[in-house]
Amino acid sequence: MKPIIIISPRICKALSVFINVGAITIYPFIISKEEMSDVLLNHESIHIEQQREGFVLWFYALYVWYWGIGIAKGLTASEAYFEIPFEKEAYANDHDMDYISNREHKAWKKYRV
Repeated sequence: MKPIIIISPRICKALSVFINVGAITIYPFIISKEEMSDVLLNHESIHIEQQREGFVLWFYALYVWYWGIGIAKGLTASEAYFEIPFEKEAYANDHDMDYISNREHKAWKKYRV
């Protein structure tokens, strides 16, 4: 299933609770402030795959958990965001346009907080 893309600066800003983001993925939607580059779309599509394999709610529980670990380690909200394994996987592979088709199941587990 292809993600449903919504371009809405207002919604994106409202959902940027902890840090200001250009796009956010809430399965099956990718909500962006503006038209996305191929790299950003690929990044958010990696999150779609992560959410799918994490049955959506489990993904969000882990996402907040990992962010909280970063905060507990004394990181800023932004620094903690970049330490989340889901984000590490997406940033490490968002320039590889074939990544999703070659991605191993739960590949985010290779990345540590």
